[in-house]
Amino acid sequence: MAVQVEIWTDINCPFCYLGKARFEEALQAFPHRDSVEVVHRSFELDPTLPHDHSDAVVPHIAEKYGISEEQAAANERGIGAQAEAMGLTYQIEGRDFGSSFDMHRLLHFALAEGRQEAMLNALYAANFAEDAPLFGDAERLVRVAVNAGFDEAGVRAVLDDSTAYAEAVRADEAEAAALGARGVPFFVIDRKYGVSGAQPSEVFEQALQQAWTDHAPVLQTVAEGDVCGPDGCALPERN
Repeated sequence: MAVQVEIWTDINCPFCYLGKARFEEALQAFPHRDSVEVVHRSFELDPTLPHDHSDAVVPHIAEKYGISEEQAAANERGIGAQAEAMGLTYQIEGRDFGSSFDMHRLLHFALAEGRQEAMLNALYAANFAEDAPLFGDAERLVRVAVNAGFDEAGVRAVLDDSTAYAEAVRADEAEAAALGARGVPFFVIDRKYGVSGAQPSEVFEQALQQAWTDHAPVLQTVAEGDVCGPDGCALPERN
């Protein structure tokens, strides 16, 4: 009996990076963690970006939300402080953003290889923990994947074929829309419970426990009779 957790994320999303760590903290404390299956699903924050797009994060945030670059930089520092509290490295300066479509295709490639978690961790580290730009550079993606233990020829074959796993990415995104997800991270447990955002670990613990309780059948005893147990068998009544 397994509980399935599907997590819609985007590599551009800092709260996905935080949310993954908080969920994993909750999962580690969950007594039935070995019976939880985790699958990562695709969600592009901006699917309209050109394939080779790369731009600085802070000016982008300032323009998108109509705030000053100083305010945007302060926002990044605030997220960095949250990451540090989780033991995560977070580059508060110099990060870029761009199209994540190829990264999502690689995540589906990794899922087929049975190593999706390794690919996601490598992509998050490359974007948030390292100071080198990540987006719009296929060679950088190849290096990230190879350093995570993936076969270079296989990675290049995916990146060179724009149709590889493209339908799987689009299917994930369509499913997110059907489920009502308008942002990420978005967690769906057993297709019954949804958790939106990088919630505290305690929230994920409660959701996992509720799903497990509902998942496990409750046996109702409708009749009782004489039984044998570790201490012996019930003695028949004497007339």
